[in-house]
Parts: sequence; C-alpha cells; structure tokens
Amino acid sequence: MKDFNQLCCEKCWHTTEKPCEHFIQCCTEGPLCHHDEKCKQEISSLRKRLKYEEHDKPIIMIGMGTCGLASGAAKVKEAIEAELQKLNIEATIEGTGCIGYCAVEPIVDIKLPGKDRISYQEITVKDVPRLIKTTLVEEGIFKEKLLGSHGKSNGVISLKQVPFFEHQHKVVLVNCGVINPNSIDAYLANGGFKAFDKVLRLMKPEEVIKEVLDSGLRGRGGGGFPTGKKWELALKQKSEQKYLVCNADEGDPGAFMDRSLLESDPYRVIEGMAIAAYAIGASAAYIYCRAEYPLAIERLQNSIRKCEEYGILGDNIINTGFSLHIKIKKGAGAFVCGEETALIGSIEGKRGMPKPRPPYPSISGLFGKPTVINNVETFANVPPIIMMGAQKFASIGTAKAKGTKVFALSGNVKNTGLVEVPMGTTLRDIVFKIGGGIPDKKEFKAVQIGGPSGGCLPESVIDTPVEYESLREVGAMMGSGGFVVMDEETCIVDVAKYFLTFIQQESCGKCVPCREGTKRMLEIIERIPKRYGTDGNKLDQLQRFKGMVHLQRLADVIKDTSLCGLGQSAPNPVLSGLRYFRHEYEEHLYDRKCSAGVCKELLTFTIDNELCTGCGICIRKCSSEAIVGEKGQAHYILDEKCIKCGMCYETCRFNAIIIN
Repeated sequence: MKDFNQLCCEKCWHTTEKPCEHFIQCCTEGPLCHHDEKCKQEISSLRKRLKYEEHDKPIIMIGMGTCGLASGAAKVKEAIEAELQKLNIEATIEGTGCIGYCAVEPIVDIKLPGKDRISYQEITVKDVPRLIKTTLVEEGIFKEKLLGSHGKSNGVISLKQVPFFEHQHKVVLVNCGVINPNSIDAYLANGGFKAFDKVLRLMKPEEVIKEVLDSGLRGRGGGGFPTGKKWELALKQKSEQKYLVCNADEGDPGAFMDRSLLESDPYRVIEGMAIAAYAIGASAAYIYCRAEYPLAIERLQNSIRKCEEYGILGDNIINTGFSLHIKIKKGAGAFVCGEETALIGSIEGKRGMPKPRPPYPSISGLFGKPTVINNVETFANVPPIIMMGAQKFASIGTAKAKGTKVFALSGNVKNTGLVEVPMGTTLRDIVFKIGGGIPDKKEFKAVQIGGPSGGCLPESVIDTPVEYESLREVGAMMGSGGFVVMDEETCIVDVAKYFLTFIQQESCGKCVPCREGTKRMLEIIERIPKRYGTDGNKLDQLQRFKGMVHLQRLADVIKDTSLCGLGQSAPNPVLSGLRYFRHEYEEHLYDRKCSAGVCKELLTFTIDNELCTGCGICIRKCSSEAIVGEKGQAHYILDEKCIKCGMCYETCRFNAIIIN
C-alpha cells in the first residue's frame, strides 16, 4: 500500500524533495494541489482504507497497549496468525492502543468488508479458533465474548451503550484503541495534523494563544494554571531561543493516563506540541518521559521519525518558515522531577531538585531561556480546540473548569481503566456509573484522587463535582488523574502510611520541612498501630497520644513552608484522613483495633475450644511456637509470641481460628 508520503503533492515533491504547503490538506481533506485524476483517486482510496471504510479482506485489530500486552495480547495475536494460516484465510492484522477498558483486555476487533467493526473482550488463546470460525468463516457474531459494535447496525449493542463508555465524553482519547498508533497515515486519514496545518496557514501566534485562552483550558498536570496565560507570558519574552517541554514523568501511584495516551495516540501529543511551539516561538522541544515506559518511548521515537520523514517536523515545515525539532529525554523515575523546575534541572544534566520561583520557567527556564512546560493531556487537548473552536470546547464542562478530564480508574472497582468525563461529573458517577461500583457486594469507603498529593474522600462528599476548586474545598486535588477506589476492607491509617512512605522516599531532600517533616509524620503514623512496650507502657502510650495531637500541626507547617508544590501537598493524605476518618485513627490509638483487619499488630488470634479438635496441624505450621496444647485437646495461642502471620488461620480445616 502506498502511503501519503509517496502520493501527496507528487509533482512538487520531485522538484523540492519536500512536500509543498498543501501537503496536510491533501492527506486529510482532499486533493488541493496539481494532481492528475488518477492521483486524486489513489489518495481518496488510500484515505478510505486507512479509515477502515473500504477494504476487500477482513481486518483484525488487537489492543496492544501495555494493559493488553500484560493480559496476553501478543500470544493472542500469534494464535490468530496461526489460525488464519491453518484455514488459509487472508486478513489484515493491525495493533491498536488501549480503548480504555483495561478490565476486559485483551480486546480484539473484527471488521468484515461492508460490515461494522465489532469488539470482543477477554479473548484468550483458547478462544481464537471459535472466534475466527464464527466471525470470519460463518460471518456471525461470537456472542460469548461480545463487547459491542463501533457502528449502529447488525443488531449488536453499540459501544456507546456499554455502561463503561455510556457516560464518557471523548475528546482526548477519541483515537485511542481505534487507530494504529504506529501509522502516521492512519492519523492523517482521520484528520490528524489538520489543526497544525490550520495554525501554520491561517493563524498568527497571538491568535492561537487567544483561542486557547478563550477555550478556558487549564493545565491537566495537577495545578490547573490557565494554559493560554503560560503561553502568552513566554511569547512576550524577547529571546532568540525558546523551549517547549512535554512533561510525561507520570510518577503518581495508580496513574497511567500519560502512558496510555502516548502508547495509543502519540501523533496527537506531537501535534499539540507543534501548535504550542508555533504559538510561543520555540524551535526546540523535549518530551520528558520516564524510562519505565519503554513501549511509550518506542512509539514516540517512531512517531517523531515519521513526522521528520513527512516534513511535519524539522526545518522550514511545509515551506512556512517555521522549524521545530523534538527530542526525547528519559527520566530515571524520580517523583520530584514531575515538578517543573526539577524537571528542567534533570534535562540540563543536573540532579532533579526544585528551585524557588520567580523567575518562572516561562521567563527563565531550560538553559536560562523562556520555556513552556505542559503535561501530555494538556497538549492532547490543543488540536481539538483549534478544530472545534474555543466556544464549542468551552461549552463542555462547567463555568470554572472547561473541557474533559482523563482519569486512571483503579482499585476496588469492577470496571478499571482509562475514563474521560466532562468537567463537573461527580465522583459518584465515575465510581458507580462508569466504574460499575464495588465488587463482591462490599461497601464503598473512599476514593483517593490526586495521588500522593491528593486526599481520601468518603461517601459523605462523593457527590463533589470534578473541578479544581471543588476538590480543593473537600481536601483533595485534581492531580494528574489518579483515581483509586477503596472498599470497606481498606484501612485509612495504612493508606496514609503507604503514601507518606512513598513521599518520604521520593523527597529530594532540599528543604527541611519536606525532608524532615514527612519523616516525622511517617514515624508518628507507624507508631499508631504498634504494640505498647512491656516496659514503660504508660510513657509509650502517652508519647503516641502526643504524636497524634501534633500530627495536624506538623502537617500544616509542612504545607505552609515547603519549597515546591510536591512538598506543600505531601500532608494531604493525612489531613484528609484526619478530617474524614479521625474516628479510625482514634480507634487504632485508643481502642487498639483495626476494623478493616489490615494492621496486623492490632489483630488478636484466638482458638474456639468447641471447634478445635487438637489435630496439631496449626502447631506444626506456627513458626513462632505461639500455639500450645496436647494432641486431641483444644489448643490455645500465646499472644505475646504470636507474630500475626495468619498461617494457622489458613491451615485450620475446622474453622477454629478466630481473628478479632
């Protein structure tokens, strides 16, 4: 199959070795140059094939993002190839990114000529023979694993009617799981780089920035600073060299939005960066991506290379005089490098540590030059804004928060995955309408939103809308988009300990409040569920009570005095826990009890004398020799020796072990 590189603007390509200024329009809208009729027909036909509108043999699309590969998509692909060869069936197999429904991966789409594209979920190697026979040989529907149809016919439920997708509004993720992320031609055929072309041909940098300002787009990396204002400040700076940086250093536990977007639709992010670079006058850009994302980096490298081949990146882009070169900088996985000034230091080859502001990066950033830093999702919002217009984009969401927000929905929820909802959607709708609620009929307890910098929100505030200010009022923050659901078996004290451990380990150590303050907070939290010492029991108990009293004050000091935003938001998990779950902290401290049964040192293991047969299996399994008793008689547990390992509970065949 010829690609657009070979077909578009063929005559001028031969004379200039570069596409002409109408290149992108030819690929996306129609032949606008001096093609002959045959060339026009070839371009139109290619475009339809790339959009899966016209094809003469079956097309099989397999979700090959990280979640799909982890679920066995590569083996499923091999099995499909073997089955097609066995049955002598000709079909095109393409890999796509993640459509967002990670809970039902691997997802396989099948489209027959002239029919709708049908998605099938949780496909295993064993399912492949029946899948191929039912869909390709018999041309029927494999109902056992049916997910839905991308179209509206065939009597198959539309994907838009599937509960997970029904309440979403896709602007950023519209191509994810739909097109081949490795194919620049597929992106062009689906309208890719159309916005960039419009900007280069018809708009001045000031007009681009005004459009972004009017759209109300705010940074999706957590802070929520107006994107257009940041760009406007950089544009006003007089400098021969300006830089643009895409922050893909996604370090929050439970967050995978940036990774999935880069794997599934890398060209959209590059297009957003190109528009931003044109708006501020930057000719050099970096994508700062953590090295733990090898698939995302691989696809980015391929995308940048293809854009350079097509003349969409490089010098004098499509003869407009605008130049842009993009490089990838691999991060070593430091959480603090998600902060702008620390990220800049890392790119410069220094240790990633925050700096006081002002000056802000838009004035003096990378190598002392004006620099704009936005995250992956922010850049992915830019092409839709240019194409649909600021007014239409601003009509999505609320008065204070425009557009949509992408969340990584995970934890104790039925439907895990990547979701995109309009700003203003309530937390309840995300958990119960999109997420499907809590599995195994357990009760909802809290949602952790915003990662280590966010907070745990209980059911009493679950009707809070997804907005920057609304979330801050209830003690959380938007963050980059981590959304972890917790059920009744979650211990809030243990959650606080987990996040504080993460924050304390990831602290760069530059400022005392963050370096020492988070360590003191962690020590207090760790002492709460521990046993009282046998010697000086009263003193030990008194010290813990004092620690509990000072916890709130210590958190407030860290919040007010830390150098960077990461340190200032570090106490949020503890502050939200004290605000909404103080009774749980007090239960641990005063009643020496963990209702969730998570804190082992507060658990008590006993043996029911009536159920115990004295078989002795638990004695043999107990490594601490905490169980005593004669054979044939009821045993008992020495609490002072018990290490709470639970081995006796797991091995007892008579359910005689009781955990309190």
